[in-house]
Amino acid sequence: MGEGGSSTVMGLAAAFIGIAIMLGVGVQILGNATFDCAGLDANWTVTCNSANTDTRTAYNLLLVALIVVAAVAILFIVRML
Repeated sequence: MGEGGSSTVMGLAAAFIGIAIMLGVGVQILGNATFDCAGLDANWTVTCNSANTDTRTAYNLLLVALIVVAAVAILFIVRML
């Protein structure tokens, strides 16, 4: 494995670890940070539920990014073999 390949693998590994840490911490925060929309007016309930859904969607997209980085890393390593 050449020097350039090694640094690329290290970069992909660092990206994977960074995204995994952000995802793990974010999910822990998300579990405690979503709003309770039960006692709000009708208009505010819709807005509150929308904000909760948007927050969950953002973390789902972060999970997709983690899977993509892992796939790229695996393909790169297999190509180097």
